[in-house]
Amino acid sequence: MAAKKKWSERSRCSRALIVATGVVEVVLLAATLIDLKRRPAGQINGSKRVWTALAFVNVLGPISYFTFGRRRG
Repeated sequence: MAAKKKWSERSRCSRALIVATGVVEVVLLAATLIDLKRRPAGQINGSKRVWTALAFVNVLGPISYFTFGRRRG
């Protein structure tokens, strides 16, 4: 197993990629939670509570919600 690198030991590109990934994750989470709050329960496949909990599962939760959780008009 490789030793963990400290933040200062990482390349500038690596650090930028980590920060960008974190920003994308937070933006997707926020968009999911806002959409769940505004959308009526009848327009969501499943429970709002379940989708809210799943939204916090890394990036897969929000992507799953936008793919499978919303009913198409």
